[in-house]
Amino acid sequence: MRFVAIKMLVGDRAKYLGIVMGLAFASFLITEQLAIFTGLMTRTFGFITDTAIADIWVMDPKVQFVDDIKPMQDMQLYRTRGVDGVEWAVPLYKGLLKAKLENGNYQTVIVIGLDDATLIGSPPVMLKGQAADLRRSEAVIVDTVGAAGKLSKPSPVPGQKRIPLAIGDTLEINDNRASVAGICKVSRTFQSQPVIYTTYSRATTFAPKERKLLSFVLVKAKPGEDVKALASRIKAVTGLAAYTRDEFKELTIRYYMKYTGIPINFGMAVLLGFIVGTAIAGQTFYSFTLENLRHFGTLKAMGTTNKTLLGMIVLQALMVGSIGYGIGVGAATAFGKLVKDTELAFRLPWQLLVITAVAISLICVFAALLSIRKVMKLEPAIVFKT
Repeated sequence: MRFVAIKMLVGDRAKYLGIVMGLAFASFLITEQLAIFTGLMTRTFGFITDTAIADIWVMDPKVQFVDDIKPMQDMQLYRTRGVDGVEWAVPLYKGLLKAKLENGNYQTVIVIGLDDATLIGSPPVMLKGQAADLRRSEAVIVDTVGAAGKLSKPSPVPGQKRIPLAIGDTLEINDNRASVAGICKVSRTFQSQPVIYTTYSRATTFAPKERKLLSFVLVKAKPGEDVKALASRIKAVTGLAAYTRDEFKELTIRYYMKYTGIPINFGMAVLLGFIVGTAIAGQTFYSFTLENLRHFGTLKAMGTTNKTLLGMIVLQALMVGSIGYGIGVGAATAFGKLVKDTELAFRLPWQLLVITAVAISLICVFAALLSIRKVMKLEPAIVFKT
């Protein structure tokens, strides 16, 4: 009977392909939109991921996410260092500043200031130069995407590709000269601005003069120290907010989920894919069943039970669902490979494949239920009608 069910399904090529393509489109749209959403959310805490050496981030209590900088006084660094269980604590500056390029144009950049002595929090991957080069006079390290994109220099030949920023080139940040000493690779940021690393003292020189310039304090716990307990102790002693790395990521994600329209926008796109897939697959599968009622009636007249017919319909639904799911997920994965090094965020963990599989399964169940109801009520006498 399984062979008969498959033969009936593929016998009408137009409807068979229509169901498969409908499910493939739904699978692709759901997977692609969820992957872009996940990639976008991952970018919101990309800087935290890159600064993996720190166990705890200490900041002003009113900070809501990683880019919501509320500067503190430098004395908070020494108060944090005095908390029992802290192995080391270093300052970190993070801010949006304007960089003047060689051609006179201005570009907003993310400036990261690292502890002068240790350079803790330096770029995770150096492509040219090394982090220690920041100790040179006026030295900065630029991320490769920014160097090749927004900070690149126009070609002397009109119409030719722009020239990426290279070691030895200079920028001007707040009337201060900055010389490129290295090129690094960092996680793409939500703001998609070029990232520039330098020392803490130099970063505070670049920044507009303010009484408070300390953005974060990075803390490493002593060996064997409970990180969450230490974070609570820092909070109690200093009155500042102290989060573990994962807690700070969650805080950032919660902010974007709550205060931006990103979840609603992507949620609507996913829902649209589900509805379209349900409509196409359900209607086409139901139409396919109606056209084959005489065949189902013949099988009933020959003694085939409702249970067997039910199994045939479920097999048909599972077959088109599996093929459509595979095509859609494969297309989404290929799309992700194509946009891997572009501005478009795309991240496809295995959990998204499970979510898509569940969604496609629900669509197939709905389509099968429409057909099952019709077949269960079918009278075998239909085969004798003209």
